Amino acid sequence: MISGMIMVFIAIWLYQSAMKAKIDNAIIWVGGGAILFFFLVFLFQYININMLESFRASEGGSAYEAINGADRKNQGDFTGFAGILKSLYEEFSPSLFSFAIIAFLRLKFITKESLSVTNLFSGLKEMFQKIKHSFKSPE
Repeated sequence: MISGMIMVFIAIWLYQSAMKAKIDNAIIWVGGGAILFFFLVFLFQYININMLESFRASEGGSAYEAINGADRKNQGDFTGFAGILKSLYEEFSPSLFSFAIIAFLRLKFITKESLSVTNLFSGLKEMFQKIKHSFKSPE
């Protein structure tokens, strides 16, 4: 759900960046960026699931799964402060890592600016302002 909302914002951001940079095939970049974001989120979620399973395997392997009935339930694994941090990492890391990769590709191939933190995330503020103004009724 969170990744889907971020993907919509990325598509808008890529479109506005491509229009500003006067790229001819902006829709191709928007579609490709959205598909790549979706693929990267899937890949990072797969990596996170395998990491979680490897931690569980070190606690007893298949016997742990059969006896305790863990089957990817939140029993015990996500309790306490460390569990909260683990949950937050599992939920947000795929979207954040994918966003950073898309931002880098946008910088190198669409805007063609130098690599800096300011240039990497440029245009986000303007995008949200345009979205905010789009909800206002014309007078």
